[in-house]
Amino acid sequence: MAPNGMEAREKPEESNPRTEDETVYSTFSKTSKRWISIAASFSAMFSGLSSFIYYPAVTPIAEDLNTSIERVNLTITSYLIVSGLAPLIIGDLADRAGRRPLYILTFTIYFAANVGLALQDSYAALFSTLTDARSTNTAPSLGPILGGVVAQRLGWRWIFWLLAIFSGCQLLGMILLFPETARTIVGNGSLSPQALNKTIGGYLRSRRVPVITPEPSATRKARWPNPLAGLSIVLDKKSALTMLVGGIFYTVYSCLAASLSTICIDLYDLNYLEAGLVYLPAGIGGILAAYSTGKSKSREPLIMLCD
Repeated sequence: MAPNGMEAREKPEESNPRTEDETVYSTFSKTSKRWISIAASFSAMFSGLSSFIYYPAVTPIAEDLNTSIERVNLTITSYLIVSGLAPLIIGDLADRAGRRPLYILTFTIYFAANVGLALQDSYAALFSTLTDARSTNTAPSLGPILGGVVAQRLGWRWIFWLLAIFSGCQLLGMILLFPETARTIVGNGSLSPQALNKTIGGYLRSRRVPVITPEPSATRKARWPNPLAGLSIVLDKKSALTMLVGGIFYTVYSCLAASLSTICIDLYDLNYLEAGLVYLPAGIGGILAAYSTGKSKSREPLIMLCD
């Protein structure tokens, strides 16, 4: 009969037969996680950058297209409406079809829209194309300065050529290297995704953990995205209050930001570069606020543990 100590040591091995794939939350290496985070963050920057880089160019666009500033400001309104509605569809679709196909789809639309904006010569084309230029925080400070420099030195069309170049490079990188990360598709990274979700670089990269092909029965059935699914969060009181405060702040800020450059150009006879610099204090304040808030939030759990 074995000693009691041996029995105690043998029992955990018998009662815990889980494999390595089940105990590892993610099989992506630290380097892969870091590059995925950088790529996703850079992709998210395009949404804010697209609107803020546009503000200093409102006046030259109105002059070049022989239209009023008020009508050009309507393109900003249409862009913001699409920016608010698009996530209701794209968010649910990304959970079901995967992140990678949606990144490629949205950046393809974004790239094509910016090329169209750079080539058009009428207000109607500007209005219709700008509503499609939605991709999915340095934008408030970097965007207006970059837009002012480009509009002053090269002309407002080069703002969209610049966005097309940036988004084209990002799209190429996504196609070649960005892996699928949706857990409904690849689990913890050990499952082999379907062809649409695979990267070209994935075929050449060796995996430390053996790739597991999911059983056909485990494959989820395709379903149309539900745009109303995301609205359920509004029913949560805490989330609704947070969104209300953020929505009021963003509404006021957008109204001021959209008209600030044109007012300063008209009242103080600024050039387009100087009009872009007007947004710099607000951008720096936003960056400092985000950094200090993150630090204070990281410190809160430690304070609660000490109490």
